[in-house]
Amino acid sequence: MKFRTTRTYLAVPAHQVRLVKSAAASAADAVFLDLEDAVPPSQKDEALATAIDAINHLEWGKKTVSVRVNVPSSSLIENELSQLLRRAPRLDTVLVPKVEQVEQIHFLESIVTCPSMTRDGIGLEVMIETALGLVNCDAIAASSPLIESLHFGVGDFSASIGAKSVDIGLSPPSYQHPTRMDGGSYAGTTLDLWAYPMMRLLVAARAYGLRAVDGPCGAFRDAVLTRDLALKAAAMGFDGKQVIHPKQLDITRAAFTPTELEVTQARSMLDAISEAERAGKGAIQVEGKLVDYANVRMARRVMAMADIE
Repeated sequence: MKFRTTRTYLAVPAHQVRLVKSAAASAADAVFLDLEDAVPPSQKDEALATAIDAINHLEWGKKTVSVRVNVPSSSLIENELSQLLRRAPRLDTVLVPKVEQVEQIHFLESIVTCPSMTRDGIGLEVMIETALGLVNCDAIAASSPLIESLHFGVGDFSASIGAKSVDIGLSPPSYQHPTRMDGGSYAGTTLDLWAYPMMRLLVAARAYGLRAVDGPCGAFRDAVLTRDLALKAAAMGFDGKQVIHPKQLDITRAAFTPTELEVTQARSMLDAISEAERAGKGAIQVEGKLVDYANVRMARRVMAMADIE
């Protein structure tokens, strides 16, 4: 499987040419041209044609270029995959929404690997967006060597579980743990509704060597929310986050890029353990902390996120 840098994954409706051109010229690490939720049913054919034309004729640089097709149960998906695989050689991956069962992946795999369509390098990226999809995410992650990543579709997942919220990516304000204080007063501790599904998806992705991409912050004009939700996903270990507007790109990329201090600390750990190895030691003390090979693996992750060898 090819490793791809996808700190920022910009979503754009495939039928809106101006926005597609803007996405191609943007600083996003990856772009997906959407044929699904962002496209009205009457414009699905137009969106597919526009996506293929854009992939073939726009300059994408080093971006990962993906197309989000319609759901596996859709009558559209076979034609979409056929057209994309035959007519868009620059396409890197296909993003598949609302995957719930392994059989859906096997169905898609049978199309993608058909001798008349097969070409090297195409990957599948899978969106987990429902309760059933999350329950089966371990098996889904293991189901095909074509799968490169799992994406958390937080908006549809919220609807799937019946959460009382209309803000994509945010926990409902009333999702709190109440505490009765001395004297009869009460306090509420805000809870994160998405911590469990995000961690469940992340663990499944890591168990099978896949990237993990968080869903978007719907409040794209809110720089603070965009930053904080990206920082949360980065701290958990996600590789990147979907964004729905170019305004979110710089903020989100920064959240997934280690700070100078974090890089300095990681480099110090790697240097220290190298020196310890030369002295025949496997664990040493650095600034009052035990450093061993677990720290080395953690430090290497930081350096990789900073694009430093």
